[in-house]
Amino acid sequence: MHRDVRAEREHLDRTVAGKTVCSLFRETVAGSADVDALKWKAGDAWHALTWRQYGEEVRAFAQGLMAIGLEPGEFVNILAANRPEYYIADIAILHAGAVPVSLYNSLPSEQIEYIVNHCEATYAIVENADFYDRLRAVKDGIPRVRRVIMIDGAEAFANDPWVVGYDAVLSAGRAAGAEARAEFDRRWQAVKPEGLATLIYTSGTTGPPKGVMVTHYNVVWTAESLHSLFPRDPGVRHISYLPLAHIAERMAGHYLQIRAASTCHFCPRPQDIAQYLAEVRPQFFFAVPRIWEKLHSGLTTAIANNPDAAQRAFAEAAIAAGLEKTRLEQAGRPIPAELAERLPQAEMVCALIRQRIGLDAVEIASSGAAPIAAEVLEWFHAIGVPVREVYGQSEDCGPTSWNRPGATRIGTVGPSLPGVEVRIADDGELLVRGGNVTTGYYKEPKLTAETFDADGWLHSGDVAVIDPAGFIKIVDRKKEILITAGGKNIAPSNIENLLKQKPLIGQACVVADRRPFVGALVVLDPESTLPWAQQRGLPTDLQTLAEHPEVHAEIRRYLDEVNLHLNNVESIKQFVVLPHEWTPDTGELTPTLKMKRRVVNQRYAEAIERMYAGGR
Repeated sequence: MHRDVRAEREHLDRTVAGKTVCSLFRETVAGSADVDALKWKAGDAWHALTWRQYGEEVRAFAQGLMAIGLEPGEFVNILAANRPEYYIADIAILHAGAVPVSLYNSLPSEQIEYIVNHCEATYAIVENADFYDRLRAVKDGIPRVRRVIMIDGAEAFANDPWVVGYDAVLSAGRAAGAEARAEFDRRWQAVKPEGLATLIYTSGTTGPPKGVMVTHYNVVWTAESLHSLFPRDPGVRHISYLPLAHIAERMAGHYLQIRAASTCHFCPRPQDIAQYLAEVRPQFFFAVPRIWEKLHSGLTTAIANNPDAAQRAFAEAAIAAGLEKTRLEQAGRPIPAELAERLPQAEMVCALIRQRIGLDAVEIASSGAAPIAAEVLEWFHAIGVPVREVYGQSEDCGPTSWNRPGATRIGTVGPSLPGVEVRIADDGELLVRGGNVTTGYYKEPKLTAETFDADGWLHSGDVAVIDPAGFIKIVDRKKEILITAGGKNIAPSNIENLLKQKPLIGQACVVADRRPFVGALVVLDPESTLPWAQQRGLPTDLQTLAEHPEVHAEIRRYLDEVNLHLNNVESIKQFVVLPHEWTPDTGELTPTLKMKRRVVNQRYAEAIERMYAGGR
């Protein structure tokens, strides 16, 4: 079906004309006042704020911030886990006419210092003493910060004039008189669509972070485009657990929540997401590929290790039937009668699998922020959880494109969002234009000019192709194309995704730049490797297993299977098994679990040299 993307944009522009995040928030507070907005656990019990109560807390905290001196146009940093105070503070800062800037919780003090100074923040909000210590360590280097607001534990710093408690700010705001309330209304109503809603500091896969300037117009336009694509009734359940310093969680879990009046359940520790899925049973669930990969790995391992042979056979047969159905549908082929007869029983088994992982109520499931293997998406489609891939970046508020319900093509990132134009440049780079495209990088005019052209096109940095139906397929990052010593171009992420489908492999990094052949660094996945080793009577520590000949033989077998899907130039000739899992804390991954290729290459340079010294 032909789309008139420009007409879509004109319609969206008319719909959001004059709106800001503040006015959008006021609309939702008024229209869904008694719907639960924010839910969180204290002990074993869930607590909630309705949208009316959320609005009251925002007003009180904004008035408290004004009382301690926050001025319009100033920047406020937030360093905290996902919790209701985070959302309240973020929206309150906007209502006070200022700009919230989130910091990744894993940032060391020196990187916090860089961002605080770069945006010239005058206030900071921290969750507790642990986060405060990182600010205090660089206090002399961030002289513009006048006060630090501490959510938990401020009473222990009663003698520290730099610290004020979150509750104290809230209480001051609640006690404010008519003059302060009038000033609150004046300030939020003075906020303009072209004003900054936040700065998103890129997570630093290459070089120092850049502050992407996201305006109120960008936010409300993108939220409106997404809501038109996936309309949701008020009160739809979702979970906020990814870093709010990342555009994906900020848009999908925070800004879009305001447009849709959905109910946000906070999971403060991302590693607890499996438990929260089982409790919340979300209707909307967004995850980065590593989350989907770990869910897939955990389930397939549990099924394979089920000691009940009949149950194991039922589960495997059900998934096989689902996979066959998914592949036929993707190929546009009919379902044969024999398969159709098996599907009802398969669906009963798959329903139990969905219930086990808490995805039995999910209506919209999506993956984004990094490439994901088609095989993982096929598997989730097979069990009745159609995970739809979304593509985008901080520079266009998170989404460029999204696969639609009933029109999903696995292996693509879908057509562009309503109102978003896309085209391919002469060198294969994907260009994007729409109301979601931001205004550039804060204080970086040269970098802005390199990325955003005069005609409004964002140069994405990704190599892509677009099929006649408008579905976009990302080939690789433009700057991550590896060139072998023989001059051959290698797209590493495709190969790495194939490797990560194998049961024992948790992470992989392809090496080929200026090298005679393709090699791979392989990281063992503890969840699948340790049960595999136990079944074979092998040691059950990763350090020993990384050097064990049986593990190496299994990895070699995996590589031979992967190489069947690659041309000769791309084939992996040698590998190294690394003994330690990669995490944001160990430095090889960003806070959103994307690999820092440069860090990996530098950190494991000696292992890489040994691999190539062996030759092939």
